[in-house]
Amino acid sequence: MINFNLPAPDETLALPGRQPNPKFTDPSLYHPSPGLWSAVVVALELGLPLLLTGEPGTGKTELARYLAYKFGLGKPEVFDAQTTSSVRDLFYRYDALGHFQYVQTHREALAPEQIEAQFIKYQALGKAIQENRTMVVLIDEIDKAPRDLPNNVLSALEKLEFNVPELDNKKYQATPDHRPVIIMTSNSEKNLPDPFLRRVAYYNIEFPGDAELLHILAQKVDGFAKKEQLEAIVRHFELIRSGKKAALRKKPATAELLHWAALLHKMNFDAAKLDHTDKLSPAEREQLHISYSVLAKFREDYEALKKM
Repeated sequence: MINFNLPAPDETLALPGRQPNPKFTDPSLYHPSPGLWSAVVVALELGLPLLLTGEPGTGKTELARYLAYKFGLGKPEVFDAQTTSSVRDLFYRYDALGHFQYVQTHREALAPEQIEAQFIKYQALGKAIQENRTMVVLIDEIDKAPRDLPNNVLSALEKLEFNVPELDNKKYQATPDHRPVIIMTSNSEKNLPDPFLRRVAYYNIEFPGDAELLHILAQKVDGFAKKEQLEAIVRHFELIRSGKKAALRKKPATAELLHWAALLHKMNFDAAKLDHTDKLSPAEREQLHISYSVLAKFREDYEALKKM
């Protein structure tokens, strides 16, 4: 059981175990819905990127890890799109400052292959094309990127090639049989270009229902001997998300549910009592309030949960 008591001023403590639960990110435990799997098959059969939407915590990024695991393709290559991302960033990053500093302090000129080894780092899509082997490439939150980037992604996928101007315009090209598997995610923060949308497969992942949440908990969180405890956790979690008892700025997602359930177990909290929080003892209520720090991400949300 976790000890939340403050230590004495002169007491030296040992750090508790801080290893994350490997089951939380184990791709073998990811189970796409039939609808999502159908969208994957459509994208693969047609050689199209798959664009996924859905609220945070619905498993958009986890799908890339699952596909890489399922098809034996190693770890997926990930490109996190930013508002400042350029088309070049999809393929490689050039350490211009490092190269400049080298030139200033060394007399001998570097050959292109030396420049490549020291100052070029190939990124997700570029790495897949450069190595000419099938990889899963995740382009995360593509809606954050500048408007021209999504169309340039598709153009690059059609040609399966790119040039590196810093290496005398060196060209890399992949063969069609090593076409990367492209998964893109969007949080719908802004509209994506119509030409882009016409050239991708699309699927919106709905937030898991009660039965699916219960299945996820049973697979990934150990220690609960009774199914009734997991069911009570799901019911309380759904009550929080519904906003019936507390309107939150940010609804907790599946990741928060997993961490919350794991914390309740470490606290030795009887989760079955979540159905009758009005009957909790003062000590149990204090435990529950402490656990809400996993679910709430704003001060007002945390205060609202404590009043439930």
